[in-house]
Amino acid sequence: MKILDEIIVERVRVRMKRIKENILPLSLMFFIPLVNIFYALLNSSERGAFNLVTGLDNKIPFMEVFILPYVSWYGFIIFTLIYLCIYDRKIYYKTLISLIVGLVLCYITYFIFQTTVPRPKIDGSNLCAKLVLLIYGADKPYNCFPSIHVLTCFLMVRGIYSSSIKNKLNATIISLMAAMIIISTLFVKQHVIADVISGILLADIIFDLMYVVEIEKYILILEKKASKISPNKKLET
Repeated sequence: MKILDEIIVERVRVRMKRIKENILPLSLMFFIPLVNIFYALLNSSERGAFNLVTGLDNKIPFMEVFILPYVSWYGFIIFTLIYLCIYDRKIYYKTLISLIVGLVLCYITYFIFQTTVPRPKIDGSNLCAKLVLLIYGADKPYNCFPSIHVLTCFLMVRGIYSSSIKNKLNATIISLMAAMIIISTLFVKQHVIADVISGILLADIIFDLMYVVEIEKYILILEKKASKISPNKKLET
């Protein structure tokens, strides 16, 4: 019994240590909602809005059930970033910086070249229909090109495939989740094909650029210096 208690205590100690080590790096994720303030400010047609809907887009049916993977985007991005932060700090920083840079470039595009996507009339009172109406009510039909949903999902895929922790299981799960969310943007009529393609291309370019700039190296250096400044040392007597 004593041995079991010692094992449990050790596991708790290790987990608490891991949580403590990741508090500061994870806190950098707060830059996402900070930058995201501009989304609401730009989500209008005051500067004019272009329609990029094609004949192929019109052939894609509206399917309310795809609102489920669409809304899972919020948890998916947070979970993947936390996962990368814990197990591959370097790629976490690279992915997070790519995401923030991508958001800024998207907002600049929305300011210069605003687009819109026509939305279908929603009939029905089931859960999926209510979720669609909730999303439609909270998010105006602008800020579409490039798609932030697509941009961020593809960055998560690039992140996991570039990490040292990549294996068949995590790569498959993250890739499938990202694919479902990307596809869902078309079926719930939040985006069109041009938004999806531009989101993927932008994410790919930014992530590759991060390999050239290597900003994460400097963040890792600062992180090490910060850990040395505030060590948990006992006072000498």
